[in-house]
This record gives sequence, structure tokens and C-alpha cells, in this order.
Amino acid sequence: MSTNLTIALRFLLSRRKSMLMSLTGITFGVAFFILTQAQTSGFESFFIRTILGTNGAIRVRERIQDTLRSMELSTTPATPHQSFRISHQEGKRYIGEVAQPAQITQAIEEFSNVRATSQVLTGSTQIKLRGQTRPGQIYGIELDAHLAVSDLANQVREGNLQDFRKSPGNLMLSTYLANRYDLSPGDKVTLQTGKTNRKFNIAAIYETGVRDIDKVRVFVHLRTARSLLNKPFGATFIQVGLHDHQMARTDAQHIQEVTRHHASPWQKREKVWLDVFRLLRVSSALTVSILLLISGLGMFSVLAIIVMEKTREIAILRSMGYQRSDISRIFLWQGFIVTSVGTLLGWIIGFLLTYGLTKIPIRIRGIFSTDHIVVHWSISHYLLAASIAYALVMLASYLPARRAAYLEPADIIRSTSG
Repeated sequence: MSTNLTIALRFLLSRRKSMLMSLTGITFGVAFFILTQAQTSGFESFFIRTILGTNGAIRVRERIQDTLRSMELSTTPATPHQSFRISHQEGKRYIGEVAQPAQITQAIEEFSNVRATSQVLTGSTQIKLRGQTRPGQIYGIELDAHLAVSDLANQVREGNLQDFRKSPGNLMLSTYLANRYDLSPGDKVTLQTGKTNRKFNIAAIYETGVRDIDKVRVFVHLRTARSLLNKPFGATFIQVGLHDHQMARTDAQHIQEVTRHHASPWQKREKVWLDVFRLLRVSSALTVSILLLISGLGMFSVLAIIVMEKTREIAILRSMGYQRSDISRIFLWQGFIVTSVGTLLGWIIGFLLTYGLTKIPIRIRGIFSTDHIVVHWSISHYLLAASIAYALVMLASYLPARRAAYLEPADIIRSTSG
């Protein structure tokens, strides 16, 4: 152990209670920072997984048609025949649905980051349940293709997908509707589209946790949806699954350029909620950082008092040949020791608090479905908490250390001898 470090430890022990207060603040500041970041980023990550597992990374829908604007060169009586029109692209117009889904799907699957695609046909319907009628949305899918771009297999709560696969007269209903009308797999439900009424057997009950989806979406076979909606060709949209969902913006732009169909990435569709989660993460980080800032100010006060109390010792050290840089290091060592111990304890407490948080039961339905608090385990939370703690506390330690370094031995001796 170096001499500077030994002296720093002795100075620290001379102010045990004050240092303990600063140490406690740093410990719980680091721990709460880790806890809040794990919680906010956990819910954000879970929300993203829900969206990707429900609506896919990219949706390709309407055809794009360029709109043109014409301008005519003004003429004069002397040149009545010298006129022409200039047309240029002004914007885009989205029309219709995906008229040729097979060709569009083939083009999309040429992209290296595309994992799978699913043609989906949707349309409005009336769901007749136990003598009551409510609006719904038919969601026509080819089961195997849709399982490849969604998390539907893990969203089934009752029944099974094999029963759905067996017959075009089967459908899948949400837990929201099933619980509301006391339905179970094997029960009958009627769908009315236009003047057509058709009975279906409930093969499975699913739950996405997204309330707006679960209130209306009814899964049927794609060919059944074509018959019900009287749409023998085309698709409402093509749902795309990616290997790397973070590349959705770039891939959507390229898909749109190649297919001339509007491609919407998940980041754009869910921008509002992503901004909310980002704001929560930043605000919680700033709030908890205030505790670290207060701890840094506490360290500043403690070191400033130590400088005043240890002026005689500082004079003796300078007389023995200690340089200003040595004196400065002694006080910086004190800030470093307290920060290091506080950060290590904060990591341990933060880990335990985060683990304990995952055991708290909580039922959330709305934008996702979970029965416990979701956290995201990441080493970056621990490193970021440590970085903030070191930056604030070491900055607070610098000023007292600099003051101590510039004390002159002769001035100290004169002031104490008088």
C-alpha cells in the first residue's frame, strides 16, 4: 500500500460518521439507479417484444402512386405557339391493398435480413356471442406462415393450434371476449359480414395483452376470410419478421423502394409509446442522479473540513518533501475510496432489489400482458451508475484536494504559532 493511500485512509477514519453518510448516499444512489433503469428498460423491452410478436417488425400494405403537378409556360400575343408543360413529382398517394401478394412476398424474401413473411387479409365483421352483437375484425392468416412472423404460438391460453389447423370452420378468439361471454374451446360463435352469417367453432383462445387487439381480433383461415369478405385475391398487408429488428427502418425503406408498396417499421408505428418509455428512463435516471449529486456535495463538505482540520499535518508533509501533487492525491484518494466502496455496495444492493422486484406479483393488461414486474438485466446499468457516481464525487473531491495542495507550509506554521 502506498504512503499516500495510507495517509488518505487515516484522514478518512478521522471523520467516520461524516464519511459514512456520504458512503450511504452513494450506495443507495447507485442501487436505485440500477433498479429504476432495470425496471423502465425492462418494460420497454417487453413492450417491444409484444409488438414484434403481435404486429411484426414491418408491415407492407398500400401501393404507392406518384402524384404529378403540371406547369404551363405563359405566352404572349407575339408568341402564341411557344408554350409547353412541365410535370414533376410532387408527392405520393397510397391506394388500394396488396394486389399481388405472392409476387410482393417473393421480392421481400430476397432481403437477407427478412426471416419470414405472412399474408394477412382483414375486414370488419359482427361477432354474435350469446345473443349479443359486437364489432370485430376478421384476421385471415395462413397459420404456418403467421407463426413464423409472430408469437401467436405462445399467446394461446386454451385449446391448441392443431385444432385450429384441422378445419376452415375453426377460429381463434381472445381471452377478453371469452371471459366476457363465458366461452371455451368447442363453443360456437357466429360471424356476420354483410348479409352473410356463418357459424364457427372456437378452436383456441389467445391473449396478446394489447387491449385494442384482444377486444376485436378474430383469427380465421385465409381462404375462409376471402370467402367471408368476398375478396378472392389480394391481401390487406404483408407482415414481415426480421432477424435483426433494429434494422427495421432501413429494411422498410429498401422494401418500399423495391416493391412500391408502403412499408411501415415497428419504430414508426409505435413511436408515441417508445418516446414515453424513453422519457421515463431519462427522467428516472436524472431523479436518482440527484441523490448521487447530494452525496458528492456531502463529500465536498467532509473533505473541506478535513483540509481545515489537517492543516498542521499538511504543513508537516510539505516540510518532509511532499509535493503539491502528493497532497492532492491524498484527498483524491479519499473520494476514490468512498466512491469505490459505495459503488460496490450499490451494485450488490441494486442486484438484490432488482431480483426482489421480479417476485412482486402484478397484473398488467393494456399495451402488453404480464403478471409480474418485468426487468431488463444489463451490465450497462451497473457501469453507467458507477460512471455517474465517480464523475460527481471525484469532481466534488477535486476542489478540496486542490485547496489542500496549495497550502503553504510557512503560512500554516505562522498561523498556528500565533
